[in-house]
Amino acid sequence: MTDTGCLPVVIVGAGFSGLGMAIELKRAGRYDFVVLEKAEEVGGTWWENTYPGCGCDIRSLLYSYSFEPKHDWSRMFAGQGEILDYLKGCADRYELWPYIRFGVEVTGVEFDDATESWQVFTADGETYPARAVVAGMGPLHQPRYPEIPGLERFRGTTFHSAQWDHGYDLAGKRVVVIGTGASAIQFVPRIADRVDHLTVFQRTPPWIVPQPDRRLSAAEHRLFRRFPSLQRAYRHLIYWEQEAMGLGFTRPRLIRSAQALARRHIRRQIPDPELRRKLTPDYTLGCKRVLVSSDYYPALTRPDVDLVTEPIAEVREHAVVTRDGTEYPVDAIIFGTGFHVTDKFDSAHIVGRNGYKIQDAWRDGMEAYLGVAVAGFPNLFLLLGPNSGLGHNSMVFMIEAQTRYILQCLETLDRSGGRSIEVRPDVQSTFNRRIQGRLKSAVWSAGGCVSWYLDENGVNRTIWPGSTVGYWLRTRRLRRGDYTYSHRP
Repeated sequence: MTDTGCLPVVIVGAGFSGLGMAIELKRAGRYDFVVLEKAEEVGGTWWENTYPGCGCDIRSLLYSYSFEPKHDWSRMFAGQGEILDYLKGCADRYELWPYIRFGVEVTGVEFDDATESWQVFTADGETYPARAVVAGMGPLHQPRYPEIPGLERFRGTTFHSAQWDHGYDLAGKRVVVIGTGASAIQFVPRIADRVDHLTVFQRTPPWIVPQPDRRLSAAEHRLFRRFPSLQRAYRHLIYWEQEAMGLGFTRPRLIRSAQALARRHIRRQIPDPELRRKLTPDYTLGCKRVLVSSDYYPALTRPDVDLVTEPIAEVREHAVVTRDGTEYPVDAIIFGTGFHVTDKFDSAHIVGRNGYKIQDAWRDGMEAYLGVAVAGFPNLFLLLGPNSGLGHNSMVFMIEAQTRYILQCLETLDRSGGRSIEVRPDVQSTFNRRIQGRLKSAVWSAGGCVSWYLDENGVNRTIWPGSTVGYWLRTRRLRRGDYTYSHRP
């Protein structure tokens, strides 16, 4: 690539975001792009995460591209393998394989002011000159490990749920799970009956609502295949059910009915009052990510499973010790401690116009315009960037809105004969001031918790504070005046 001309578009990542962007370009008749993927397969988080029970907490009929429905999902909530197969099928159908370079890890990007193009650097020493760069790496791909004294001297096995050690046999082992987030509530029920004893360390209990999962019947598959409009109607119904919960997140008083449902879920599945007390959150539902499960609570009621809420003091050679001095013998420690989200760009090598680094741009916190464009970084587009995440609905909906918006930016640039397009600083500043104003009274800030939605200063840099319909309307049509353009001499 270093000896060839400048590529019009380089896409980083081949998960839902990167593939969605590639498909959008091809559907628009644009074939001059390349996708750089560090892994050996498409799928992103659905290729990396293979822990037992891994699946999506949004129903399959909604967690998929709107333009590429799958008529034969096996269940209402698909597992990791089926979602990965779906993405591979999309790559097949849209003939994306020739455009993807596997095993290519992007280490940095720099904007060349002289040519008004990007230089994309990779771990193998190659450089991809690009007119535009679309960053589709996704927010949940860098595992986070807790800092626990003595962990380095532990003699047993340790691994993160996102890097599951399938070669390690859990049968008959004393296993500790640290963390009770979205991954842990999926794998804990799957391993509870395999291990000799399971100890789950919980810092803050999550709100969990029942998962209305079931198999989709052959009759439903036939109906969806024969009447696509029926499947679209079902998808829309699920969408509006999810959207209704989002309304409560921005108006915490409206979330009480959902919180009552979650409390009933605890009462029905946890007969022991002391365990029930440990599992009942003291913050408003939605402040942290709301989890979906119908088998996590029953797993904790097993006689060979303990839930520990006492903080961990240290790890010894063969045990975990809590602050009250209790020692828990252990053979393996599994971390279900989530991912780096608000700090994932702290060490990123992204250099924009006039040597402007992303760390300088985000000195006071991550921000972008519509989660897509950042002032000072022409022709650089983010997918699922700052404040475009969701706590209630399908991220694929947001990805589709953003890829269509980015396509409009590229087409506007082509029609104008321009070399670069860059969001105006005042537009970005005004947008984010309004976003943060809305977030201050929303449940993520006013719900009484600390979550990974917030940065080190307690500012929400993750969540979109309105309806997804509102986001779709904002991104449906590009406002040319929001951007500045440079033109070829």
